[in-house]
Order: sequence, then C-alpha cells, then structure tokens
Amino acid sequence: MSTRIVTLGEIMLRLKAPAFERFFQSPNLEATFGGGEGNVAISLANFGLDVSFVTALPNNPIAEACIRFLRGYGVDTSHIWRGGERMGVYFLEGGANQRPSNVVYDRAHSAIATVTADSFDWDAIFDGVGWFHITGITPAVSETAAALSLQAVQAAKSRGVTVSCDYNFRKKLWKYGKTAPEVMGELVQYVDVGIANEEDCQKSLGVKLEDGDYEHAVTSGSLDAGRYEALAKKVFATFPNLKYQAITLRESHSADHNGWSACLYNGSDFYLSRHYDITDIVDRVGGGDSFAAGLIYGLHSGLADETALNFAVAASCLKHSISGDVNLVTVPEVERLMQGDASGRVQR
Repeated sequence: MSTRIVTLGEIMLRLKAPAFERFFQSPNLEATFGGGEGNVAISLANFGLDVSFVTALPNNPIAEACIRFLRGYGVDTSHIWRGGERMGVYFLEGGANQRPSNVVYDRAHSAIATVTADSFDWDAIFDGVGWFHITGITPAVSETAAALSLQAVQAAKSRGVTVSCDYNFRKKLWKYGKTAPEVMGELVQYVDVGIANEEDCQKSLGVKLEDGDYEHAVTSGSLDAGRYEALAKKVFATFPNLKYQAITLRESHSADHNGWSACLYNGSDFYLSRHYDITDIVDRVGGGDSFAAGLIYGLHSGLADETALNFAVAASCLKHSISGDVNLVTVPEVERLMQGDASGRVQR
C-alpha cells in the first residue's frame, strides 16, 4: 500500500500579540509559522507518518526559515516551488473570556496566490502517495490558486490517491469574483473524505438543512445528533462520490471555554464521538487542522471508523493546550486521553 501523504496549501508567517494583549498594546509580536495544510502535515509527521508539504514560497530569508521550521518536524519540503513576490502573513489577537480572537490577513499577491498549476510535477509529487489533503482556504486565496487546487485533486484522483478536503470557509478571503460554492462545488466532486463544521457545509458548499430535514427528538443530545446526521446525509446526497463526511461540533461558551466533539458518516453508519469540555484554552487556532490530521491518521492507518473519529477528537482536544498553529502531540499521548486519562498529572 502507498503510505506517503501529501498536503498542499499556503503556509504563512504568523504574527501574534503576546498572551491575550490587543494588537500593539505592547510593541511586540510573536513570530511563528502556520497555515491549514502545513499544520496538518506537521501533525501527521508527529504521528510518525511519511508526509510531504507542497506550496510556493519566495526566495528570501523568511521563507528559508519557514522551510527549516517544516523540516524540523520531519516534513518533506522537496516539492516546494520557489519564486513569487512574497510570503503571506497573518496577524492574530488571542481572545479571552467573552472577547473573541481576531485574525487580520496580509496575503494578497503571495507566492501561492500567483503560482500556476504547471509549475508542479504531479507525477513526482504523487509517486508512492496514498493520501492527498487540501482545504477550502487555498481556493479562496485567488482564482489562480483555485485552478491549482482543482488540478491537484484531479491529478491525485487520476492516480488512485485518496483525497480529503477540509471545506474551511474563510469569508475574509473570497474576494476575486467567484463564490465559495461555485468553486468548491467542482473541487469536492474529486474528494473521498470531507471534513467541516456546519458553517463550512453551508457557506463553502451551499448545503443547508431546511425544516423537515430531520426529526426533532426529545433530548438535546439526540436532537443535535439527528441534526448533524441529516446534514452529513445531505452532503452525501449532493456529492455521491464521498466515502466519509466528518463534522466537528464546537460549543463556544467563551473564548476560553469550548465544548468539543465530532461526528462521522460513512454512507451507512453514523458515529458520534466522545465529548470534551475544554476550559482554559491556550490556543484554539489550528484546532480544526489537528482534527483533520487525526482523522487522516486514523483512516489511513486502518483504524475502525469510530476509533478513527475518537482519535481525531482527542488529538484536537489536546491541541487546545498548545500555543501556535501546530499540534505537537504524539500517538501515545492521544491514545492515553482516549483511554480516559484526562487528569493532566505530571508524567514521571
């Protein structure tokens, strides 16, 4: 079996106000790197898988530092195209209590926004690859990036590679004249494993629940389960090529306190994960990426569907305790949480 995994997308310079400060409350910004598909690649490398990250980066010292960052976590960078004007940047202000986090993008005319699909050697990129992952973020960056994304999933499918896509809707990015459903509706036709929250299904795909799509149950838990099962089935009906649809369920009580769970539908069976009550969140950015990586790991490794779902939710739960975009946990740490050890006791 082809075991290598490839992800494609934009990685950016992340500039965050320290702790929970407002922008420039002090004259400091913490510099790291992050971006959906790169975050997934690093998580998978931490889980011990062979993973390559494909992107476009300019020829400058910041991009060189980014490549060293990726390599430092064991991610293959040999298929990164070098050129273009600049690297994308995003600014992050961490939320606290009732004040939400805030993201400001500065990524217009970045290398990934302008690189063309024929700049990449898909035969070399997909040689020995069993899984390809992309998100709805890259197609939102520019019309050129959307064309690149579509060609990438087509190239993967033509070579028999399993394709996953996190539908990730980013309203601040869709500015080049096409709507998300127009672009994503074509791209998702080549996807095997869909990942989303309810808003992503609505805004990225245009798939919404209407009255009568699901039956109202007596308890709130059953109601929620019925609602998301109906949504997953509606996405399946819209895109019959899908083999799985995962939906994350986040309850935002405040910026510091979230409920976290997910569900998975495989065309016949519907699974609802364990629920985690996450308090004192350190950094929730990258939480969805850590879920996607956990699900990819589980399904790619041959875990049972329900086990793969619970692995993904546990991995993402742990990500909320880690500063930065990427999830720096190992398989044994995730498995320990899955087995019920949520005490946080010192490991000696």
